[in-house]
Amino acid sequence: MKASIDRDNCISCGLCTSTCPEVFRMADDGIAEVYVDTVPADAEASATEAQDNCPVSVITVE
Repeated sequence: MKASIDRDNCISCGLCTSTCPEVFRMADDGIAEVYVDTVPADAEASATEAQDNCPVSVITVE
């Protein structure tokens, strides 16, 4: 499973980083980023939750 963020449209709300810190973090520029190549098995549910709850729908987990 892989995650990605459309950083151009991210509003930097931090929801993804608080929901799934194993996959998402705030980059130095203040925009969320994915910092792992593959979503760890034990974080798949929270990564999907971050995707589902993103207020601007910029997260894709597949």
